[in-house]
Amino acid sequence: MPEKTYLASWSGGKDSCFACYRALAQGYEISHLVNFISKEYKRVSFHGTEKRLVQMQGEAIGIPVFQKETTFGNYTEDFKDAVRSLLPEGIKGMVFGDIYNDEHLKWVEGVCAELGIEAVEPLWGKSTDEVINGFLDAGFEAVIVAAKASLIEQEWLGRQVDREFIDYLKSKAIDPCGESGEYHTLVVNGPLFKRKIEITEGQTIKRGDYWFLNTINYRIV
Repeated sequence: MPEKTYLASWSGGKDSCFACYRALAQGYEISHLVNFISKEYKRVSFHGTEKRLVQMQGEAIGIPVFQKETTFGNYTEDFKDAVRSLLPEGIKGMVFGDIYNDEHLKWVEGVCAELGIEAVEPLWGKSTDEVINGFLDAGFEAVIVAAKASLIEQEWLGRQVDREFIDYLKSKAIDPCGESGEYHTLVVNGPLFKRKIEITEGQTIKRGDYWFLNTINYRIV
């Protein structure tokens, strides 16, 4: 049985959620979901998710969210500061949702070694087919909140990740997990959740080569 207690790196999307779920199933106790938001936009970088929606995920799941503002150039130091502030609570390690990005794994392991904690990677080395199918088979529901406009049509924004979407990605030779940033998600329901998040109004906007779902109204049900 793993030692307690652990943090979970949390973007609000499918991979970080599924990694947290797998870690809990393996016996890890998760004390906080650690989330970083842009100091400029107050949203999750690349995903564009509002900070309040991520806080709402924590409420729906029942694990507190520890949220910190950051800038792109100072991310590593902000990350270390955030984790250090939680170490007095007896943190032994941190869970991440990486699948095959060697560069990010090296960063994670280096930062965790510096902080004196264990890096836990429940999804590492699995095929992206296995990860996305495992996520869907477990009963999770995730909404597409960002997508690269040159690869994915606007009509998919706000829709749920499902087999139809995965088939669409495969037909265009796009990684089904979007590991290169082809798309990003917000998990709204599933076996981790005690309550569901419902987005009742959204608007698609375009910034550069990305579509983003601007969530206007949402609630816990």
